[in-house]
Amino acid sequence: MKYLFGVTIIWAFSFSLIGVYLSGYVDAWFSVLMRIGIATLIFLPFLRLNKIKAETIYRLTSIGAVQLGLMYCFYFQSFRFLTVPEVLLFSVFTPIYITLLNDILSKQFHKGHLLTALIAVLGAVYIQYSSISENVFLGFLITQSANFCFAVGQVAYKYLLKSIPELESTPKHTIFGLFFIGAFIVSLIAFFIFGSTEKMPTTPVQWGILLYLGAVASGAGYFFWNQGVVKVNTGSLAIMNNALIPVGLIVNLLIWNKEADIKKILIGGSLIFASLALNEYISKRNKGISKSLLIRNVKAN
Repeated sequence: MKYLFGVTIIWAFSFSLIGVYLSGYVDAWFSVLMRIGIATLIFLPFLRLNKIKAETIYRLTSIGAVQLGLMYCFYFQSFRFLTVPEVLLFSVFTPIYITLLNDILSKQFHKGHLLTALIAVLGAVYIQYSSISENVFLGFLITQSANFCFAVGQVAYKYLLKSIPELESTPKHTIFGLFFIGAFIVSLIAFFIFGSTEKMPTTPVQWGILLYLGAVASGAGYFFWNQGVVKVNTGSLAIMNNALIPVGLIVNLLIWNKEADIKKILIGGSLIFASLALNEYISKRNKGISKSLLIRNVKAN
């Protein structure tokens, strides 16, 4: 859980840095390409693939292409149809996708995880809800595509590491470059299709922020986030996807003095973290029940 909390703080700062210093000044597609490109360069020297099967290499690269590459493509396109509050509001469905995808893969329905994810969604909606403009259906679909890609990547990475024995003892930093290679291929294609060379960074601050976003937010951030993904249960993972909303708003309010409804942040944030506590309680109770049943069966035999 500490990995997810740490990355949440990093990403909370990233939103404000992008909104204040890059948005409207630097081409969004170039920003994405730079972020992923820098992260890729950082992890390339650590790649060790001599003991990794070709199929596993392909699957890791594909996960990166979907979780980060395609997600960013849909995410940035959504701003053509939606306001920023609308994009934030529509992003709160990610925990539901994570929970349902996990249930599909495990062929089990975990009502406890779905319940806590729904509580987290309610908390995030309460914080971000604002009046919705007309003709947003297309934007809603595009945003859900981004959310779905991010959810698919997280669940797929979690299951991939559990299902392939060769990856259990493999240091994760020696294979994570594949994740960024997949994302870089997608972002490079997207830049050539949608990008513009008329809005390049022009100040040291803009270049410095891009360097920070690439090396820290994208590079270290996604590595440690996916490290955390495999260490927590699906309910906690789903909830932490929405914990970023109150933390990001608090960071923005305290440092950049942007307008924000503190009452909404406190109430909505409390709901999100209450859902996390409830999920942990349900998980521990289920483990306790399973352990008791196991002991009872052993004694019976």
